[in-house]
Amino acid sequence: MKKLLLAGMLGTSLFAVSCSSVKNAQTSQNQKSDFLKIKGDWEIVSIDYDKGFKIKPFDEGADAQCFVGSHWRLIPNNYTGAYTLSGGGSCPSITQPIKFEVKNGNTFMFKKIATGTKAKQNTVGYSLNLINQSTDQFSLEQNVPFDGSTVRVVYNFQRTGVK
Repeated sequence: MKKLLLAGMLGTSLFAVSCSSVKNAQTSQNQKSDFLKIKGDWEIVSIDYDKGFKIKPFDEGADAQCFVGSHWRLIPNNYTGAYTLSGGGSCPSITQPIKFEVKNGNTFMFKKIATGTKAKQNTVGYSLNLINQSTDQFSLEQNVPFDGSTVRVVYNFQRTGVK
């Protein structure tokens, strides 16, 4: 029997975020350049994980394979963006607005923003390691605790638009 793993729901790194103008004003130049490296349009081209688990990323209720081909738009000047799953088969059609930040050049944190709510009303989100970053690709690594061990999930992104 395959083990069900809800990436994001079962103890993955959750974080509290407040979005204040003071915090944004204090972002260092290095952090700003990290934002600019991931600015634009991206697509998840593959997801690497132990196939013995059924992964459902970011509490969407959709299988990890539904995220392959998903479009992510990241806008660093206001720390917003969205991801879109195009649907088809058993995959849902979803467009999810997000608020994100890159901390210390290697941690990508984001929270989902529900329609009609402000970012500061949502204090829970996801923290992933930013790895293998270049101009046209990067990967996000999520280490999800499960049954006393950790399942490593890597989302591989390829640039599709604006640099």
